[in-house]
Amino acid sequence: MAEQSLPVADQDASAEEKPSSRPGVSRRALLGTAGATGLMLGAAGGAAGYAAAPVAATPLTSVGSTEVMFHVKHQPGITDGLHARGHLVAFDLTPGAGRKEAAALLRRWSETARRLMAGEPSGSDDTDVARDAGPSSLTVTFGFGHSFFSRTGLEKQRPVALDPLPDFSSDQLDKSRSDGDLWVQIGANDALVAFHALRAIQKDAGSAARVRWQMNGFNRTPGATAHPMTARNLMGQLDGTRNPKPSEPDFDQRIFVPSPATPAWMANGSYAVVRRIRMLLDDWEKLSLGAQEAVIGRRKANGAALSGGSETTAMDLEKTDAKGDLVVPINAHARITRPDQNGGAAMLRRPFSFHDGIDADGVPDAGLLFVCWQADPLRGFVPVQRKLDRGDALSQFIRHESSGLFAVPGGAAQGEYVGQRLLEG
Repeated sequence: MAEQSLPVADQDASAEEKPSSRPGVSRRALLGTAGATGLMLGAAGGAAGYAAAPVAATPLTSVGSTEVMFHVKHQPGITDGLHARGHLVAFDLTPGAGRKEAAALLRRWSETARRLMAGEPSGSDDTDVARDAGPSSLTVTFGFGHSFFSRTGLEKQRPVALDPLPDFSSDQLDKSRSDGDLWVQIGANDALVAFHALRAIQKDAGSAARVRWQMNGFNRTPGATAHPMTARNLMGQLDGTRNPKPSEPDFDQRIFVPSPATPAWMANGSYAVVRRIRMLLDDWEKLSLGAQEAVIGRRKANGAALSGGSETTAMDLEKTDAKGDLVVPINAHARITRPDQNGGAAMLRRPFSFHDGIDADGVPDAGLLFVCWQADPLRGFVPVQRKLDRGDALSQFIRHESSGLFAVPGGAAQGEYVGQRLLEG
């Protein structure tokens, strides 16, 4: 859980009406008048029945109306702000399905994602789960796992950066909930909108692919705090203070594969490392506040480094107390994960919290669905995790239970589907 601060990207809702599969009315047009009553009795009395009075469209709230574009340079769901609700799902191609079936599947998925992100129904068999909601900042992001390339005969197009992650001593990985041929990340600021997209993507898979694993996550809802702020995780810590920002001059070279790329189909793409990290909350919550802050290296209340200042004040790694001890402990999580302590290695973290129930002993199955983005995982995630593996004070309170690495190509241009340059190149 390397610490950094996540940029919140503003998305402008489009006023343009999109066509709908429902005759005579689009989902967005329906949403514009949702909740309006305005019925009046006909002039001739009850025999004339009721007639709809003209009413002004009721606008969606800011949460519901916000739309993210599908056809963009980089796939949506990477630099966009944290979503209130998310689903991560991996698929394996079914026996007999190959490159042709994969291409048809990505074409279906891309069209469904485009429609749903625009606030339209998914297609002729739309389930109506999100009928009353706007797009709610929905994003759908697609990636390819290491095994995808052998199953489609595209081994020569597999990037070197997609080589399997090394083993880490702290890993306790469940292979059935790791990796996968295909990976989909879904995020939205409304739970029904997110589920609607998940269900549509699953149905679109048809006979070409089956679900390998699926995980559900959440974050604080936008607007729940008095002002925008760094999110908190289930340990109560501000989580994401030092995320790289798009305003930084080297942001793109750290997060996105440069163009011209090797292989060429990954131009403007990125690599996502996905880890299900169980938090041992019962053990963590037994610690005093001071002990928790020493583990992290930051104040719980405001995220400021133990060396002083505010959340954004640079950490003074050499500062000592009256006894001569380092104020930020040598094994503090925040110290170990600093880019300047890891040869400049940086990742854009965009996680979700998760809670999957409470066992018979009252122990919560909860933690972090860690998702980080980088141009090359061998220069991003791997060196940081290796260092954490050797002495992070937080490691005794967390458990890495599943893992995946996925190549996420650049965004689809108008008229294209995601991955078309790989599958039809």
